[in-house]
Amino acid sequence: MKISIAVVALLLGASVAASAQAPHSRRGEVNHRLSNQNRRIDHKEASGQMSLAEAARLHHNDRHIRREERNMAHHDHGHITKAEQNKLNRQENRNSNQITHH
Repeated sequence: MKISIAVVALLLGASVAASAQAPHSRRGEVNHRLSNQNRRIDHKEASGQMSLAEAARLHHNDRHIRREERNMAHHDHGHITKAEQNKLNRQENRNSNQITHH
């Protein structure tokens, strides 16, 4: 009996720890896109296709989106809703288009 209680406690603890470490999939998608956009901005700036000022402005936009995502998640126990994800995706799309056209 003691062994089974210990095993259950161990498995429950591992499950809780894993769920606490893994970001919500919607948040993961948003943050992955932001990371990709930052790489694109850095590449365009390094190759001379974009000025330092334009790169700084686009990085600022990405930081704003990331901050908004964190605030949204803070209000919902680490998760964002589908509507919030859609809002963030629209903002990322606008910034992505600005990166593409420079």
